[in-house]
Amino acid sequence: MDLYAIIMAGGVGSRFWPRSKKSKPKQLIRIIGENTLIQDTVNRLDGIVPKENIIIVTNRLQKSRVREQLYNIPEENILDEPFGKNTAPCIGLATVQIKKRNPNAIAIVLPADHVIHNVPKFHETILRAAKFAESSNKLVTIGITPSYPETGYGYIQVDDVEKEEGIYKVLTFAEKPNIATARRFLDDGGFLWNSGIFVWKLDALMSEMSEHLPDHYSGLLEIEQSLGSESYENTVTQVYGQMKSISIDYGILEHSKNVFVTKGEFDWSDLGSWEAVYEIMPKDEDGNVKIGEVYTENTFGSYIFSPQKFTAVLGVEHLLVINTKDALLICHRNNAQDVKHVVDYLRMNKRPELT
Repeated sequence: MDLYAIIMAGGVGSRFWPRSKKSKPKQLIRIIGENTLIQDTVNRLDGIVPKENIIIVTNRLQKSRVREQLYNIPEENILDEPFGKNTAPCIGLATVQIKKRNPNAIAIVLPADHVIHNVPKFHETILRAAKFAESSNKLVTIGITPSYPETGYGYIQVDDVEKEEGIYKVLTFAEKPNIATARRFLDDGGFLWNSGIFVWKLDALMSEMSEHLPDHYSGLLEIEQSLGSESYENTVTQVYGQMKSISIDYGILEHSKNVFVTKGEFDWSDLGSWEAVYEIMPKDEDGNVKIGEVYTENTFGSYIFSPQKFTAVLGVEHLLVINTKDALLICHRNNAQDVKHVVDYLRMNKRPELT
């Protein structure tokens, strides 16, 4: 079984402003631990995917930083998209590159910004999915058993009858729900969080793409025919310019009848906001996370990041305080998903140095 990995690393991470910027987004900064998120994502594959089989898809602004951080990945394995067009084109671009090397490969698709603990369980889950994908020619996604009613994740409704050991048919995908719906999903017991990690044979994905995204499929065939030629860069730019921006979930998985799921029995977070970081970090006796020289008094349940200057926080609770050399964010933890609105404001007011 020849396993390849496609790591999607072109996002901006606007909910992680002011630390995450276009040129150095959240996957390229140290948020938890000594490594960046993308370095942890690559290291997590040790033992199941060789480095030469790991493909990174990023953008032209971030490519040099990706190369610096992933010096052990072959340079030709770091692909740059001319434009961000969501996950379907990104995955398709990597797929045709892998197909040229090994048309029988099985691809593991992973975002670059997840936090996963219990790596042996992660490997076990991936290998179970890969074995089923190889034998069945189906698409497999990894679902996570929900532990609370999260509104920031998509959900997967699962048939409770096993197709084979640990593999279930996907009934429906559900978008990020409101809190009442999330509670209903949790109480129902038949829903999993959608981790955004997928496993499939290359031909299985391309077949689904030809059915559900025919324009993308024909564009990818053009790119495939140009591989190794002088026209490759121009072809990619031209094809991407015509492609609709669409996610693999909405473009294919929600419409396909050939999607299965296996449960990931490992600790997982997609780090979608500063609130998610707060939740998984160790806290002091007042429930605070403090990074840098930080003084607190009558302050509870807050995340305070200020490594470059002394910061005092008094008489507040449930705040996010992110203090960098050029910007300061203060917001309630309940508003963590709204941080991207600041980035929208800065772009509208032509402040690119802050985004």
